[in-house]
Amino acid sequence: MDFALSEQQDAIFETARAFGAAEIAPHARAWERAGTIPRTLWTDMAALGFGGLCVSEATGGAGLSRLDATLVFEALGMACPSVAAFLSIHNMCATMIDRHGDEALRARFLPGALAMETLFSYCLTEPGSGSDAAALRTRAERGNEGWTLAGTKAFISGGGYSDAYIVMARTGGEGPRGISALVVEAGTPGLSFGGLEDKMGWRSQPTRQVQMDGCRVPAGNLLGEEGKGFAYAMAGLDGGRLNISACSLGAAQAALDATLAYMGERRAFGRRLDEFQALQFRLAEMEIDLQAARVFLRQAAWKLDRAAPDATAHCAMAKKFVTEAGSRVADACLQLHGGYGYLADYGIEKTVRDLRVHQILEGTNEIMRLIVVRHLLGARG
Repeated sequence: MDFALSEQQDAIFETARAFGAAEIAPHARAWERAGTIPRTLWTDMAALGFGGLCVSEATGGAGLSRLDATLVFEALGMACPSVAAFLSIHNMCATMIDRHGDEALRARFLPGALAMETLFSYCLTEPGSGSDAAALRTRAERGNEGWTLAGTKAFISGGGYSDAYIVMARTGGEGPRGISALVVEAGTPGLSFGGLEDKMGWRSQPTRQVQMDGCRVPAGNLLGEEGKGFAYAMAGLDGGRLNISACSLGAAQAALDATLAYMGERRAFGRRLDEFQALQFRLAEMEIDLQAARVFLRQAAWKLDRAAPDATAHCAMAKKFVTEAGSRVADACLQLHGGYGYLADYGIEKTVRDLRVHQILEGTNEIMRLIVVRHLLGARG
């Protein structure tokens, strides 16, 4: 078993890391204050192939493996987890279109998605259905000219900012088999947005409710087969969970790197902070946490690439483990910075705020435990 990255994978990581350091990190605080991300950033990313990381080369994407993609998100997470996470959502949508859309739908939407001229948001969660996603109430009724949607989606990253939305809506009876996925373009009559959410973290991402009231879309905007939308959404979340974990890992690594530098300069009681054994032990614990998280994440990605029967369970385990380790490390880094860690100038408090939501979105970490134990009990019997 070879744990080393290939030369190509090293190059993928370094390309993303260098881009993040030059084009994202210097502006992350300003974008947070502004509450938005310049759209020119996405087209610059698209030039590097980041608009469709796991989209097949045959349809114009980068054709990367899930493991390769985690390297991109780990590297970009070092610059700003909020920006990196928004890219993850767009990529999840682009991959769903590539894998499940018919030829006509791919032809209509993939070129814009890959160029990141058409930004996508993912709409599953509703005000009354979060973890119980299959209980969603948004409906899509079929008519002679297409579909008419009615309902509200909540906590949508890119709400009112993105150009198109993949909406999971009920086209049949109760339960997951009654759910389909449809593409709703910005500007569609009947589509509107709630007020800007005032969030703890991810503040550079505009987040709003997505509201549909008699929102009509063509029949061709159905993604894949009717009744398969929930399955597509869950499959997309396997990769999304890896990506968001990678964002946590990269951000926590950047926080640890900054803390090591700070402790090598800061003095107390006549000594550098990194000369106190008690604080050295805390550094060691953080390093152990991040190394374990990295191996766990890459193993899960490896399993997903090979369509292993336990891949979904491992994606859930990795998401739970890595996001909690990332938040734990970031919080410890803030503590080791003392009062300076609480100041925006040092960047650590932003990391703490940004990473907290990673334990909630893409399925809460409580749901990750549920996925794991169901797999465990199923394997037993």
